[in-house]
Amino acid sequence: MSTDYCPVYSPFFSALGVTCAIVFTNIGASYGTAKSSLGISAASVMRPDLMVRSCIPVVMAGIIAIYGLVVSVVISDNLHPKMPLFTSVIQLGAGLSVGLSGLAAGFAIGIAGDAGVRGTVVQPRLFVGMILILIFAEVLGLYGLIVALILSNKGKVRDVDALCPSFGTGLGINMPFDQF
Repeated sequence: MSTDYCPVYSPFFSALGVTCAIVFTNIGASYGTAKSSLGISAASVMRPDLMVRSCIPVVMAGIIAIYGLVVSVVISDNLHPKMPLFTSVIQLGAGLSVGLSGLAAGFAIGIAGDAGVRGTVVQPRLFVGMILILIFAEVLGLYGLIVALILSNKGKVRDVDALCPSFGTGLGINMPFDQF
């Protein structure tokens, strides 16, 4: 039976958290990769010897996607048909926190990486400054990962069976979801 604490639609919010985590971080990572790659391509025409060194923004943008993957796996591991609304909304918040911070970090890495690589071609001493800026942009995504992991651990309910009694499939069969 569906209760106010455990409505039948509550797993939807957890699944939405998984989706937000992976989609937004991948959008940020792909933007950071594409924008930085444009700068690398333009810079490599003038200074081909700096190409490998200039790939650091692309690697850092790819790490953002890993943050979303980690949180998606953590949330989906706790996804069950019978779950409290509190847990599912917390998991949605965890997915949004890592997803949107990963999106912002990817944009920052892409823009700073593009400008930094182009500037490094003209003045090689700018490389250290570019790396520092990229590290600060990467930390934005790391903050979202930390908050998401804390949220996903705080959203666990100790006694789910007491809070969410077993309910049937809706076909007149009184079979709990745990037997599927």
